[in-house]
Amino acid sequence: QVQLVESGGGLVQPGGSLRLSCAASGIIFSIYTMAWYRQAPGKQRELVAGITGGRPNYADSVKGRFTISRDNAKNTVSLQMNSLKLEDTAVYYCNARGPNFLGSNYWGQGTQVTVSS
Repeated sequence: QVQLVESGGGLVQPGGSLRLSCAASGIIFSIYTMAWYRQAPGKQRELVAGITGGRPNYADSVKGRFTISRDNAKNTVSLQMNSLKLEDTAVYYCNARGPNFLGSNYWGQGTQVTVSS
């Protein structure tokens, strides 16, 4: 059974920092592309950051502020979020996408991040 369990969300003031973590089980973690998505009220879910192997990619809106990292030994992926803005408020989801031959795609339950003064 595949599980992606997020943690680390919460309430933070503008300019503050949060670190999200996602612990994966039930998959061969090292072969999966791991990513963080977010969905704000009334908006579509959007990609925030992804990492395949050691190569990260970021949405333009978070470049220079967010850092994604993975630990294949611990089956975890993290998102360090600095200089948070009001518009970063959303539910953040961990995503695991397998290679094409597997055709697998998994989601965590989401964790709320609220940036408010």
